[in-house]
Amino acid sequence: MSLARVQPGPRATAVAAVLAAMVAAALLAGVPAAAAQGPRAQDRVRLNEIQVIGTHNSYHRELADAERDAFGEIVGDPDTYERFLAYSHAAIPAQFADQDVRGLELDLFPDPEGGLYAEPLVRRSLDLGPLPDPAWREPGIKVFHIADLDYATTCVAFTACLEQVRGWSEDNPGHVPLLILLELKSSEDAIEAGGGVVSPPWDAAQLDALDAEIRSVFGPEDLVTPDDVRRPGRTLEESVRTRGWPTLGDSRGKVVFLIDNEGELNDVYAEGRPNLEGRVLFTNGVPGEPDAAFVKRNDPEGANNAEIQELVRAGYLVRTRSDEPLTTVLEGDTAMREAALASGAQLVSTDFPVAGMAARYDSDYVARLPEDVPARCNPVATSRLCRTERLEP
Repeated sequence: MSLARVQPGPRATAVAAVLAAMVAAALLAGVPAAAAQGPRAQDRVRLNEIQVIGTHNSYHRELADAERDAFGEIVGDPDTYERFLAYSHAAIPAQFADQDVRGLELDLFPDPEGGLYAEPLVRRSLDLGPLPDPAWREPGIKVFHIADLDYATTCVAFTACLEQVRGWSEDNPGHVPLLILLELKSSEDAIEAGGGVVSPPWDAAQLDALDAEIRSVFGPEDLVTPDDVRRPGRTLEESVRTRGWPTLGDSRGKVVFLIDNEGELNDVYAEGRPNLEGRVLFTNGVPGEPDAAFVKRNDPEGANNAEIQELVRAGYLVRTRSDEPLTTVLEGDTAMREAALASGAQLVSTDFPVAGMAARYDSDYVARLPEDVPARCNPVATSRLCRTERLEP
């Protein structure tokens, strides 16, 4: 039979026309035909194959002038607050909706009985009385920066912060996974010696309570946990390095929780659970250890940049920083920002996610993705299917 004489039927002709149209559209857009599948192709991109901007101390609000002065007197340095802490963030939902932020950092203090941090030393020194918000008196983990000193926050209770995250997420279910870094803090020894509060330790019971508070707000279907990433017969680290993280199709609209702390606290959290079995958070791991899936590398410059790139290519999730408040802004140096973005670290944290936040310092500094989008294809390791403009609806 001569192939030249075969005539396609109507159905074949229609299919061929559709395929031809898809290829033509892809060529006109300047992308490969595989990407012409639209959003479904992006669902096969893995969550570690993208890069997002997060905020540092995402809850932080500034103290009033009198309290700043008292802060300086207590710590013995009148300029400390202005040099390092004079910045404020919008409420969490506004960061997601208006600033294209897809990562947060929350500092946590245990308060199992409630009221432990309701009368900060910085206010007592001015005879201002206890904090008026009743949330400070309720039992449960609190969110703020420094016990007794830098307490101003957009959401006092950890669960209240999480409810804000959940509310925005439910209203925007197509978002890329939200990366939430938690730093587990305690009161400072020097402040305790001066009459400040003594925080309970982050022991096994408090760490269990941390998991429980997260699960009280988010259901299993809302989270990406170590159990969701680990493959049968493999450690957590082997799983991310050989099989990879979940795809966007499996993790859109979900939240990933990460521990900022290093060392002993991670060991307590992972005790009896070498692969974080049953846990909510990913520890700040040591490459080569069974629980290592996420690592923190705050300095992206110099030789560190090559190390971050190597970690990203190996499959780890990495967090770095693009600036240090307020040194970066005051010195007008953008080298750290450029290094952070080029490093491929999936979470790049900043205190200045939108233009205008640094204007009070006569600066136009801002840390955003170059494409001015909530998420972009990772510049170091990503899928050939990834198209930045299609990562979110």
